[in-house]
Amino acid sequence: MPKRPVAMFAMTAENVPRVFPPDTLTRLRDLVDLDPDLVARDFTDPRVRARLARTEILITGWGCPVLDADALAAAPELRAVLHAAGSVKGFTTREVWDRGIAVSSAADANALPVAEYTLAMILLAGKNVFAFRDRLRAERAFPYGEILPGVGNFGRRVGVIGASRVGRRLIELLRPFDLEVSLADPYVDRAGAAALGVPLLPLDAVLAGSDIVTVHAPETPETRHLVGRRELALMPDGSVLVNTARGSLVDHEALVEELRSGRISAILDVTDPEPLPAASPLFGLPNAFVTPHIAGSQGNEVARLGATVLGELERLLSGRELEFGVDAGELDRAA
Repeated sequence: MPKRPVAMFAMTAENVPRVFPPDTLTRLRDLVDLDPDLVARDFTDPRVRARLARTEILITGWGCPVLDADALAAAPELRAVLHAAGSVKGFTTREVWDRGIAVSSAADANALPVAEYTLAMILLAGKNVFAFRDRLRAERAFPYGEILPGVGNFGRRVGVIGASRVGRRLIELLRPFDLEVSLADPYVDRAGAAALGVPLLPLDAVLAGSDIVTVHAPETPETRHLVGRRELALMPDGSVLVNTARGSLVDHEALVEELRSGRISAILDVTDPEPLPAASPLFGLPNAFVTPHIAGSQGNEVARLGATVLGELERLLSGRELEFGVDAGELDRAA
C-alpha cells in the first residue's frame, strides 16, 4: 500500500467535527495520514511543530494561525493548503504564494447559503413582510382577504451590486422568479453580464432604478462606503437595501439618517461595527431588520465546506487541477 501523505488540521478545534462529520473524516483519513486530535492553533507549539515538519497538506478553517515565514520554514514539505471556509486573506502571506504552494478555498460552498438567505430576504421584502408582521403584532387585526397595494414580487426590480461568488449565485437563484434583475460591477463587461443573463448598468442607474438593492461587492479600501449618502439618496422612496457582504460597504451614519426619515428600509446581516453597540439606533428602527451575521454557513451547512475540501483533496492526490484554487492575483479584489 503506498504511503499516505501527511496532513494536519489548522483551525479552531471545536469546529473540526462540525465541518468534518464522521463519514467525511473517515474518508479524509483513508486518503491521508491525519490525526484529528492534533489541531494547530499555534504553529510554535512543540507538538504542532514536530508534525508540521512532515506535513504536506494543511487543512485549514476558521481560526487558522497565520502562515508566516517562520511557520513555512518549519514546513518544508508543505505543498497544499485546503481551506474549509471562505476567504484565505486572513492567514495566507506573500511567502505562501512565493513558495508555489497550492491554495484552495471552500468560498463557493460558503456563498450558497448567503445567496439563499439573500433570496429569501428579497422575496420577503417584496411582500413587505416585516412591516405587516409589526402591524399585526401592534393592532392584533388585519384586513384579511383584501388585496394590498404596493406589494408583490411580479416585476419587482432587483439591483445586484457586485458579481462576486455570492452575487453570481444569487443571480442564478433569482432566475425562476418574475423579477427584473440588473447588475453593477466595474470588473464585468456587457458580454459577461449577458452570460449571467442580466443587463449591466452603472451603479447610479442600479440604485435609482431598483426596488430592492442587494450588496455583494468585496471589502477593499476602494469599496469602503461604496453605498454612501449620495448613493442612498438615489434610491427610490419605499425601496429596500440588503447587505450580506460586509458592513463597511455601507455608510451606516448616512443609512440611519435615511431610515429615520422613513423613506427606505434596510435588511442587514452585516454591520459596521460588528457587533453593533447596544445603543445603536438600528435595533429600534422599525424599517431596519438586522440579523447577527448568520447568512453564511451555519449548523449543518458547514458540512458542505468539509465535503468541498474532501473533493479538493481527491483531486490533488489524483494529480488533477483543484476545482476551487485561489489565484493570488485576484486577492486584492476578492472577499
